[in-house]
Amino acid sequence: MKYIKGFASDNNAGVHPRIMQALNDVNHGHCTAYGDERFTRAAIREFIKLFGECEVYFVFNGTAANVLSLQAMTRPFNSVVCTCTAHIHVDECGAPERFTGCKLLSNQTFDGKLQISDIANHLHGIGFEHHAQPRVVSITQATEMGTVYSIDELRKIAEFSHANGLLLHVDGARLANAAAYLDVSFKKMITDTGVDVLSFGGAKNGLMYGEAVVILNRALSENFKYIRKQGMQLASKMRYISAQFETYLKDGLWLENAKQANKMAQLLCSEIQALGIEITQKVEANEVFAILPPKAIEKIQKELFFYVWDVPRNEVRWVCSWDTTQCDVERLINLIAMYV
Repeated sequence: MKYIKGFASDNNAGVHPRIMQALNDVNHGHCTAYGDERFTRAAIREFIKLFGECEVYFVFNGTAANVLSLQAMTRPFNSVVCTCTAHIHVDECGAPERFTGCKLLSNQTFDGKLQISDIANHLHGIGFEHHAQPRVVSITQATEMGTVYSIDELRKIAEFSHANGLLLHVDGARLANAAAYLDVSFKKMITDTGVDVLSFGGAKNGLMYGEAVVILNRALSENFKYIRKQGMQLASKMRYISAQFETYLKDGLWLENAKQANKMAQLLCSEIQALGIEITQKVEANEVFAILPPKAIEKIQKELFFYVWDVPRNEVRWVCSWDTTQCDVERLINLIAMYV
């Protein structure tokens, strides 16, 4: 069977061969379960090399990473400030609210970026028992709109949050793409700007499965092992998550994959613009948003699936992956040119 590479999501891409080999390499013999083995210790060492001193907890998926991160940072009477496009608000079926008990305070943004003014608008009713108490600011890097917070923007959000008694959480499902775009290290982008807790993604950039909760504010790690267990995210055969992350991190595979996805997004953007089609967002990571005629969308989707992001505006989203090639981009461009 021939599998056609599409542009609906980087989740749709396969597993990088080096990650698959890492899985095979640890698939021999027995070792202690639940992470008490050398593979998990080795993977955590790689995280510490890249982020500095931190606590690392592996989980199965991104929703769990976000929910457990927020659980570690909040009490049920708290609230979380985020954007209206945030994954925790739109794409997690209410899981953050159900399992943390917290209220999400979403904010309208055009480019997916939360502004300090958005946070400030929610700093009222502090100490008033009738209001959910703001506790966490949650941002996404790279955002759901494919844009990227600069180092200065991250630092200012962290400083403002901390000055007002709030903690900063980053949903980093596409953190590698953001770092590749900014050409900076994870430490400079996350640790040094003052992020408290990070949901670190892997599945969108070449892993089979697995994400990590990276706790930079180590005071928040107290009792996290129990939070993870109660959250049903303690993997018994953790070596199969850990081995992926060790390979992903130690020789820069994360950066190689992210650069390829970003490069193909830039190529797709330039080719689409050459057709006279409107691009609606800055292309900074691996996503491209554009406006297409409804009939063209329908015809193209019959041959190559992708998502319509905003139906009333006829805005579509294309996502490039670690394995997207120039030929894949050209195929999509030819389809667009045929029907637009």
